[in-house]
Amino acid sequence: MITLHKLKIFILICEQGSLNRAAQALYLSQSAVSQHIQDLEATLGVQLLDRSPRGTQPTEAGEVLLDYARKMIQLLA
Repeated sequence: MITLHKLKIFILICEQGSLNRAAQALYLSQSAVSQHIQDLEATLGVQLLDRSPRGTQPTEAGEVLLDYARKMIQLLA
């Protein structure tokens, strides 16, 4: 299921470039943040993030979601 909470987590991961830094900023465990992203990826049927030892970057599909997620959050503000 796609929720605003999961979208906010996704945006923060993209901005921070790291699941761990996003988890720290949100006062969540890294495994909880990872689970939210896995849920989003399963719901959408695409990989949203490229994970590497150097950090986390959105995939092409992730870039599309990031743009829409930011717009949705902005509209709600």
